[in-house]
Amino acid sequence: MQPKDIVAQFIADIRAQRLDEAKALLAAEGFEYVGPNMRFLSRDDMLAYQFGMFAIQKDLVLRQLSADGEHVFAILDYRTYFEPIGDVRLAVWFRVREDKIQCVETFYNAAVIENMLGGSLPSAKADPI
Repeated sequence: MQPKDIVAQFIADIRAQRLDEAKALLAAEGFEYVGPNMRFLSRDDMLAYQFGMFAIQKDLVLRQLSADGEHVFAILDYRTYFEPIGDVRLAVWFRVREDKIQCVETFYNAAVIENMLGGSLPSAKADPI
């Protein structure tokens, strides 16, 4: 399969809550997930977190998928049942090597998730010039 097809299948598996199938598409060694407010160095840890999110996942809508070699970029709408979050737009960059997803880097409004978890993001203060 091409990297774009692997990522499309991974997204479809997460959408359908098929974690075993999704896991098979992730690299067993050297896997990394990086998001605005979390990092996982194990596919099992990332999928355990994803399992916890299934309770509020209403839908995962793929808006765009494009690829350049081993790099695949997706724009998704993460629709939830959880009113304080609502729907979250995700931009996700995947790197696929040897037919496995090696790296997932996700970009979204982290303040929404921090508020849900009861935390707060550090304030951004500009240094005086």
